[in-house]
Amino acid sequence: MGNYLPSTSTEREQMLADLGYESIDDLYAVVPAEARVRDLALPEGLSELELRDRLGAMAAKNTVFRSVFRGAGAYRRFVPALVKTVIAKEEFVTAYTPYQAEISQGVLQSIFEYQSMVCELTGMDVSNASLYDGATAAAEAVFMCQDRKRSTVVVSKTVNPQTIETVRTYCEGRDVEVVVVPMRNGATDMQALAEALDDKTACAIVQQPNYFGVLENTGEIIETIHEAGAKAIVSADPVSLGILASPGEMGADICVAEGQSLGLPLSFGGPYLGIICCTKQLMRKLPGRIVGQTEDARGNRAFVLTLQAREQHIRREKASSNVCSNEALCALAAGTYLACMGPRGLARAAELSCSKAHYLAERLAEIPGFELVWDSPFFNEFMTSCPIDPHALEQGLAERGVLAGLPTEHGILWCTTELNSKTQIDELVDMVRSAVR
Repeated sequence: MGNYLPSTSTEREQMLADLGYESIDDLYAVVPAEARVRDLALPEGLSELELRDRLGAMAAKNTVFRSVFRGAGAYRRFVPALVKTVIAKEEFVTAYTPYQAEISQGVLQSIFEYQSMVCELTGMDVSNASLYDGATAAAEAVFMCQDRKRSTVVVSKTVNPQTIETVRTYCEGRDVEVVVVPMRNGATDMQALAEALDDKTACAIVQQPNYFGVLENTGEIIETIHEAGAKAIVSADPVSLGILASPGEMGADICVAEGQSLGLPLSFGGPYLGIICCTKQLMRKLPGRIVGQTEDARGNRAFVLTLQAREQHIRREKASSNVCSNEALCALAAGTYLACMGPRGLARAAELSCSKAHYLAERLAEIPGFELVWDSPFFNEFMTSCPIDPHALEQGLAERGVLAGLPTEHGILWCTTELNSKTQIDELVDMVRSAVR
């Protein structure tokens, strides 16, 4: 029970004695009797065997798909066993923000290594210790770019809808205008983007690959944004960076990402990971925790929180953010995942995801009524038309243990990762063909 009970009964009795109390009731005597719960009405305890059976019956009510062909921002990927082993260590699970560097070197180093790998992956100069999720990271990045003369935010329609809504929510409270640029052929409309940028634009956000799986012309987009005097924020798929040019190489000012695909499982409402990193010119505006490397009094390598005060951004009139939390355990999972996979492993995962998506697209195109909605290049997600009700197709496949692509107003958004085998893809195509006959 070490994971749940930090002190023994003997230790608790000693603490009560030191405080001058004989019991827990004496300690809480100041709480009115009517506010205290005496009887929790808990059921009788179960044996281990009975408890396993009870929990097993509850778990059996869940639907566990044997194959998944949906992404849209959250991806089912291979997670090395070592990731769970590392993050299950109690010293990481229970650790608080490591303010006291002298007793927190292990946690601080794990965060520093995560930051270093994120910078190498994205091609940026500085990373923080992570944020809540990818959408929050994008919203925080917006305020890093604003100044007294420029405040308007431009967002491509091809960015994840949840990210767009999160940015709008953040900006509403500060009365900041958000302009959404339409798309053309599944990608950002370059002409509309150029027309939306003006001398009041602080930044523009583009996603690569975008929400619909299409590969954007990121270099040209960033150049257009910079010509207008604005900052370029690129929301990236971290696994795709195993084979695609990094945002840093493309000239981005800030890179944000949803880090779930780096060692975190799909979870219904569970914690994800917000990646945010930037150029040196913007590092003083980077929100949240940042761990730096230094030397101790003996000249040994050491790690400390740096660039930020303990209580983040107390002077609100000069603050771009007041976030003071991070997803340290999720960041540790991402760092462990990247260390396990290495450059070659990450590139292989990206290559498999891409090649299998193109194979699936070719197979689906053999079925009458299924064809690519756009002819733009894509990574591991793509949109097809559907000759029948896509929700009916989704339900039919779900009943056979397969999670189909996401039904949208444009068609069905399909996705593959390294976990989708050729057998699973061929089986899916056969099911779809049978459903539309």
